[in-house]
Amino acid sequence: MTETETDGAPFDGETEVATFGAGCFWKPEAEYRKVEGVVDTAVGYEGGHVPNPTYEQVCTGATGHAEVVRVTFDPKRISYDEILDRFWDMHDPTQVNRQGPDIGDQYRTVIFTHTPAQEAAAQASRERHQADYSEPIATSIEPATGFYMAEDYHQCYLEQRQSGGLLRQLLGH
Repeated sequence: MTETETDGAPFDGETEVATFGAGCFWKPEAEYRKVEGVVDTAVGYEGGHVPNPTYEQVCTGATGHAEVVRVTFDPKRISYDEILDRFWDMHDPTQVNRQGPDIGDQYRTVIFTHTPAQEAAAQASRERHQADYSEPIATSIEPATGFYMAEDYHQCYLEQRQSGGLLRQLLGH
């Protein structure tokens, strides 16, 4: 794989793609959408053995997929290292197969890398951030194997719920 190939991820020469599992995908997506230099996000599934899995299938834990957020960013405005720093800050990377009340391997902490440069940066970042935790970091670093987009109702889920709640308030419902 060359530095510009992204394992099927969108690549236009202007942006780069990063893919992370940090528990339930709703919170990481919402967090990344606030970051200057992030141009798009999508939630989905990666790292499993079932093609085109559904949310219901992934939730059983039988497909091997992690819930992930795919982050498309402008490297002229934010570096991959900065994207990684946000990843470490938004979840507890010492938890094995869980984040908060969510338990199962679909909630594992994982960085899926799209290039050898991303793999090297992720390894270095994990080593650097280990000093921030008293427990060992459980985050795995794996080559991207194929991203499956989650169902539409999962995309920007927290924003949809917040705006829907605001709309209901505005309409007096």
